Amino acid sequence: WMLIGRSRMYRSDQLAAAVLCRTFTFHSHRPAGNMEKNLQLVRNIVPPLTEKKHKGQDGKIGIVGGCTEYTGAPYFAAIASLKVGADLSHVFCTKDAAPVIKSYSPNIIVHPVLESSNCVDEIQKWFPALHSLVIGPGLGRDDKVLQNTKVIMQKCQQRGIPIVIDADGLWVLVQEPCVIQGYSKAILTPNVVEFARLYNAVLKDPLDEYDHQGNLLQLSQALGNVTIVQKGQKDLISDGTTVLVCTQQGSGRRCGGQGDLLSGSLGVLTHWALAAGEEKTDGLNPTLVAAFGACALTRQCNYQAFQKHQRSMTTSDMIVEISTAFNKLFDSYRDE
Repeated sequence: WMLIGRSRMYRSDQLAAAVLCRTFTFHSHRPAGNMEKNLQLVRNIVPPLTEKKHKGQDGKIGIVGGCTEYTGAPYFAAIASLKVGADLSHVFCTKDAAPVIKSYSPNIIVHPVLESSNCVDEIQKWFPALHSLVIGPGLGRDDKVLQNTKVIMQKCQQRGIPIVIDADGLWVLVQEPCVIQGYSKAILTPNVVEFARLYNAVLKDPLDEYDHQGNLLQLSQALGNVTIVQKGQKDLISDGTTVLVCTQQGSGRRCGGQGDLLSGSLGVLTHWALAAGEEKTDGLNPTLVAAFGACALTRQCNYQAFQKHQRSMTTSDMIVEISTAFNKLFDSYRDE
């Protein structure tokens, strides 16, 4: 993958030095608290439904991903964002993926630009109309697309746009971790394999298989206290200072696409949490609260769908459960 140059090597050396320092300077972190307390913090950030609002106020979310092989992932992320409560959802994908994604739903706005030479300019045009970007679902590993994606991440930081990075968006960071260094509005959502790969790329050490929270704190701190969701049997969430643990009941079914539901819903919740501010999150980092909410919601959708479909459950079945799962967890219908 051709993103390696002298400037990258220099930045990597700088990052390695920062990592070495941070590895031995752990911040204290407060206890996770109980599930109900954390769920209440999520309820606090859910905006009320009111007739005074106009289209777009509750969320305009962009999904960067979608290629020939992977059209389902960006669809799942986009439709999840809408069903959680976003008003508009855009997908920025490759040209050949666009008609397929369009065919899945008329509710999604699709832009076939991801591999084009003017991709970054085309997506930047939409920045003023977006509250957050979810980068990675169905992205693939085409060199040109990955290069465009890296630049999009950098442009988002310059504009202060929150970004959720998942799937092959994380592969960009494995190649060049400094791309996201220190950006407080970034949330990474690696699974077990992706976490180990990123940890090794940043810290150059093997994971401690007995200290999952320690591994998570190390990686977050090394990246400048970026919020990370380590998905697993229990979802661990940290910004390098605090660790939250989500133990909401799910099921043993691990069908593909669940992470896309999580990342799409997280795009919306991140916008809501940052808009609400720390007053509504009891002083807790709003990105932690958003991530906790997305994890709990995904697990609840999994649980409800599994009760109906057992082994034949798919992510499409989970998408159908978003409305009832959200209401059960967050009692979302509040009219003002």
